[in-house]
Amino acid sequence: MVQRTSGEAPAVMEALAALSRKDRDRTSLNDLEGRLKAARDRQRRAEGRKAGGGSSEGMGAGLRIAVELAAAIAVGTAIGIFLDRWLGTRPWLLIVFFVLGCAAGFLNLYRTAQELDRRRRTGRPEDGDGTD
Repeated sequence: MVQRTSGEAPAVMEALAALSRKDRDRTSLNDLEGRLKAARDRQRRAEGRKAGGGSSEGMGAGLRIAVELAAAIAVGTAIGIFLDRWLGTRPWLLIVFFVLGCAAGFLNLYRTAQELDRRRRTGRPEDGDGTD
């Protein structure tokens, strides 16, 4: 058995206290690092929203507008061709429904652009369900 002198107890206590302070300092530094990382992530997300989102969001919006415009024109043209063949009025109903399809496509384009602009100003991400 090792005998201890009375001077060793305070030294051991001081060493334990110093270790405890180091652990607390390390813990608070780790905590600080975590909070800084979280703040940087929030700032990056906020800057991304201010810049109009990522390039994939812009590409998605452009693709949506293009598809809606092309679909409206294609549907109008198809209805015009079908009615012309059925009623024998070539090419008048094709012309009328082509123009109506173009008008519908541009109206969809305008509505979509207004919706995207409103969402950009309010900072809401696009949910894509179209129910607003």
